Amino acid sequence: MPDRFPLIPIRDIVVLPYMIVPLWIARSRSILAVEKAMAGSKKVLLVAQKNALTEDPIPEDMYEVGTVAEILQVAKNQDGSIKILIEGMDRARIIKYVNTRGIFEVKAERVKESSKKTPEIEALMRTVKKIFQKYGELSPKIPGEFLNSINSFNQPGKLVDVIASHIKVKTEIKQQILESFHHEDRLKKMIEILAGEIEILGVEKKIQGRVTEQIGKTQKRFYLHEQMKAIEKELGKGSKDGDEISELKAKIKEAKMTKEAEEKANKELEKLAKMHSMSPEATVVRNYLDWLIGVPWSKETPDKLNIKKSGKILDQDHYGLEKAKERILEFLAVRKLVKKLKGPILCFVGPPGVGKTSLARSIARALGRKFIRVSLGGVRDEATIRGHRRTYIGALPGKVIQSIRKAGKRNPVFLLDEVDKMSVDFRGDPSSALLEVLDPEQNQEFNDHYLEVDFDLSNVMFIATANVIHNIPLTLLDRFEVIDFSGYTEMEKVKIANKFLITKQLKLNGLNSDLLEISDKTLFSIVRYYTREAGVRNLEREIASICRKAAKLIVEKKRKKKIKVLPGNLYDFLGNKKFRYNKGEEKAEVGVVTGLAWTEVGGEILSIEVAIMEGKGELTLTGQLGDVMKESGQAALSFVRSKAKELHLSEDFYKDIDIHIHVPEGGIPKDGPSAGVAMAVSLASALTNKSIKKDIAMTGEITLRGNVLPVGGVKSKVLAAHRSNIKTVILPQENKKDLDEIPLNVRKKMQFVFVKNTDQVFKKAGILK
Repeated sequence: MPDRFPLIPIRDIVVLPYMIVPLWIARSRSILAVEKAMAGSKKVLLVAQKNALTEDPIPEDMYEVGTVAEILQVAKNQDGSIKILIEGMDRARIIKYVNTRGIFEVKAERVKESSKKTPEIEALMRTVKKIFQKYGELSPKIPGEFLNSINSFNQPGKLVDVIASHIKVKTEIKQQILESFHHEDRLKKMIEILAGEIEILGVEKKIQGRVTEQIGKTQKRFYLHEQMKAIEKELGKGSKDGDEISELKAKIKEAKMTKEAEEKANKELEKLAKMHSMSPEATVVRNYLDWLIGVPWSKETPDKLNIKKSGKILDQDHYGLEKAKERILEFLAVRKLVKKLKGPILCFVGPPGVGKTSLARSIARALGRKFIRVSLGGVRDEATIRGHRRTYIGALPGKVIQSIRKAGKRNPVFLLDEVDKMSVDFRGDPSSALLEVLDPEQNQEFNDHYLEVDFDLSNVMFIATANVIHNIPLTLLDRFEVIDFSGYTEMEKVKIANKFLITKQLKLNGLNSDLLEISDKTLFSIVRYYTREAGVRNLEREIASICRKAAKLIVEKKRKKKIKVLPGNLYDFLGNKKFRYNKGEEKAEVGVVTGLAWTEVGGEILSIEVAIMEGKGELTLTGQLGDVMKESGQAALSFVRSKAKELHLSEDFYKDIDIHIHVPEGGIPKDGPSAGVAMAVSLASALTNKSIKKDIAMTGEITLRGNVLPVGGVKSKVLAAHRSNIKTVILPQENKKDLDEIPLNVRKKMQFVFVKNTDQVFKKAGILK
């Protein structure tokens, strides 16, 4: 016959019969269930939750089998919760929930247990007792009194329930024992559980034994180590650790550090002497001392102050670049007169392949100094320059200190390559960290985060390289002495090829001048039709390609006769021509003007095309143009409209037409104001139907009043025009001063027209008379 009980859901515990256990009740529904039970039979049904995290369970969240328990004591707490002491009595299966609103009330049927004992049950009981004895020996949590009393249990059900209440297993496993109604099943389940727990305890004991043994060995080693030190001290002998400390002390003295660094090193050495040699902290201190000792505090290379000899070395390694060479020789001259001179901080700016990095290496050779190079391209972490603090695992000094230690001298030539390609992110701004490094007034006290002491960088000769100057932060640029590398003329490229590149590639490809000959005319053809660059990097690649083809011919055909590469057979070695050269000899067209542009890889010629169509007065600009270049196009149109009368155009000519300005090679982004003049001329050409000669190129910024403003990159632009066989270049009047930078042989071959306003440009182009 089912009985009616108040139900209390319980978490993280399964109450079994014969258990006396305290429970803390905090949920209001469960407190009401306790109060109702105390007002009646003092009996409740305790049922475990399937998920202990469920705060407000419903019938589906609880198991169907629980334990009928009697409340022995009730105590109220100050926070409103209650503590009860209960004793488990019988298993019970829930038949029906009769109330779920205020409190849970159920009808449950108690499970009656058989008192019959079979030989099999007796055997299983003995096995359980035996295994539990073994479990008790391994587990320190089982009281000895309970282990001794286990043999006195004769009821199989009570035996399993009492043992289950003393072992620590998951709630789900204890629930399985609670739901095992037959003695035989319950005993077998207990044997299975105990066997698994014994195996786990055995592994735990083995692991604990190993740990204890290791700790014991370490303690023993430390004890013996300390004893050895004490004995050796008594005998007047030094220990191994003592020898290391003495060795480090001698190295600190030999390093000739600054006073601050030596004090820091001795302080760290004292700490190391008190530490156990095997401790992690000792390794950190030892590494720090190694870095302090390894930095060249006083070692430096004497400068070679023979100016003539240094000049010869620079000329041997590089053709041209007179401005940069002159600056180095000036430094040597001043260095000879002044004993203590702060190293200059130069910045070589120019397109790729013009020899910026190799010249820095050559400068080191001319001065007789060590050369170190750090590439800053893509660097975005301040710690790359300043290092990490010692609190970080695996901390190291920054690239500056690392490189100087590697050089072994405190006055190397230090190349900061690609300084314009640094980035910024959440880890800091490396360009800001360079401010201290590159400031002659501050870098004598450069403080690396790892070393934590000042290091003098004033003797270092810093050279930075960059492709473009506008990507360098202004505060950093202010510290540089900028030397511009504009590019080479055709003649200079041919001379560089003859003097350096051909010799180098012949050697690399196992050839010599007796096996392969490349004439000057051939080199001119390579420069004009196979390369289009300010430097000589692609020229060297093409020469290398010729050498490889020649090597293949020699090996395959076993040729001993010299191979001559001429303009006529150049196709056999390099294939089809890659570029057009005689731009200036092309047919003149209406609405097409040759402009001049400056890019990161040097100067370029730029065709500007204008098309006139019937329309509604709209202006379209295409060719992937930037905002500044688009504004130049609009300014050019406004100027042309203001000149309608002089150009013999009607006042409202623009109302019935659409104008399209296009700059070819639309895949390449273009921007800047220097195409304004060329746009104005191309517009005037299209509107007046007058063609412009292709051998005229122009550059300059235009204003609404028609004034022509100066532009940058004149040398690179003129060299680009020269490469394309342009005969006449129109430049702003204020750029006349830049003509001195252009090689004399180029100036002789070209005509330069300097203008103040656009009317002068129109007259030179043939638009106005």
